Amino acid sequence: MLAAAAIHVPAIRYLAIMPVIVLLGGAILLLAFQSLLRGPMRLRMATVATVAISLAAFGLAWWQWADVEAHGPYTTIAHAVVTDGFSVLVTVLVSAVMALSAMVAEGYLAREGIEGGELHVLALVSASGAVLMAQANDLVIVFLGLEILSIALYVLSAYNHRRAESGEAGLKYFVLGGFSTAIFVYGIALTYGATGTTNLTQLADFLSRNVLIHDGLLLAGMALLLVGFAFKVAAVPFHMWTPDVYQGAPSPITGFMAAVAKAGGFAAFLRVFVSSFGVLRADWRPIIYVLAIVTLVVGAALAVVQRDIKRMLAYSSVNHAGFVLLGLQAASAVGVSSALYYLFAYGFMVVGSSAVVTVIGRHGDRDHDIAAYRGLARRQPLLALCFAVLLLAQAGVPFTTGFLAKLQVVVASVDGRSVPLAVVAMASAALAAFFYLRVTVLMYGPGPDAAPAPVGPGDPPLAVARRTRLNAALLLELAPVAVADQPQRAALAERVPVPALAAVAVGICVLVTVVLGVFPAPLVDFAHRATLLFVP
Repeated sequence: MLAAAAIHVPAIRYLAIMPVIVLLGGAILLLAFQSLLRGPMRLRMATVATVAISLAAFGLAWWQWADVEAHGPYTTIAHAVVTDGFSVLVTVLVSAVMALSAMVAEGYLAREGIEGGELHVLALVSASGAVLMAQANDLVIVFLGLEILSIALYVLSAYNHRRAESGEAGLKYFVLGGFSTAIFVYGIALTYGATGTTNLTQLADFLSRNVLIHDGLLLAGMALLLVGFAFKVAAVPFHMWTPDVYQGAPSPITGFMAAVAKAGGFAAFLRVFVSSFGVLRADWRPIIYVLAIVTLVVGAALAVVQRDIKRMLAYSSVNHAGFVLLGLQAASAVGVSSALYYLFAYGFMVVGSSAVVTVIGRHGDRDHDIAAYRGLARRQPLLALCFAVLLLAQAGVPFTTGFLAKLQVVVASVDGRSVPLAVVAMASAALAAFFYLRVTVLMYGPGPDAAPAPVGPGDPPLAVARRTRLNAALLLELAPVAVADQPQRAALAERVPVPALAAVAVGICVLVTVVLGVFPAPLVDFAHRATLLFVP
């Protein structure tokens, strides 16, 4: 008898993949437990389990950080997975966002009458894909992480089956995401054909030791990879899915998608292009330069004209992607560090903002016109204050994480001698401040039951002109709410109930945004040390 061929099993350091195991395994256990119940799982039980799983992954990430600082970064599973400060920072962010999103989702699901823990299961699966993308040291692992992240998001976008917009959002995301995945896989194939490897470390070593006389195949593969990443992070012109999907998806998923998809997408984007294609930066930096400019300008310009708050946040996320592209375009340690800081700060800002939007949306998740925010400060001052802080942080107001995030990527761009790009970024930030301030002013202005002020015949001309402008602005903002539709106007003037867990999530997001904005040293040091431990 012939002896059975031995199967070679690569060495595995389980600490390196424990966060992924916990997130993915927790999702499987949660789904299996639910299948054993006679009815749907109670929302509170699913939320508590999801938060516990996320916090376990959060704690394991800090254990990884201590191990990496003590023994240095390392690769495992045949050098396909890497553990370094870069992957740890992204894991910390994704785990925290997962816990906060689960807290926000409970109130939303209870309000909409949706039972069961399927949303939490899908979100955990998606989060595990984002972590895997950050740890990937092979293009095949990047692809696996991308698909795990994306497929769950397709379903989450269409999760609210009672809303036609939700199903439409899921379908659009799925179709366009399928095209981008095919392009990305083709890019992997061309890269492998040109270099003979998909391992990122070996790819960097090959390019540093060899000069390709005919590099068309490699450049084509690199371009297709860039397109795949640009779609995932919603860079212009690959952003077309963003406004419709963000608007149609359940509001808690909008924030989760904006934070987690960008964290995973940019983590892989930075690792692949800065570490592996660093030798070819002269070829891809001009493309990123143009992408960053159009992303900054289009995102800010189209956000200004939106009346739906979720579409405004969608184009705002496009603008934020442009700022992160500044760090990528710098192609330096400073650029990577600033991009990591920006992703971390943006994650908490967008999750907190989406939590407020979820609460204001009321039953049916439809009240997302900016008219619904008029006079919010008079009805619910604390909720309005939290939303104002998060919006102003996204605008880059000092003493918030948003200010330092924008400052760092601009400094990295200037250090990389891309001064015109930095100027465009600052101009887009000034333009973007308009729509953030617009909502803030609405919240602290008169309520939706306000009536235009009368203009008397004896009033001074300047007072008449000023009052006329104010009345015109008031009527414009209240245009979606018909004057004769008193029930709808009265509904907008009512206080909205704020679920306890959603309030806690918003409070945590505001606390992180303000405290790390006033005392930024811990997060700045974390991002800097993560860059130092970045494995090329």
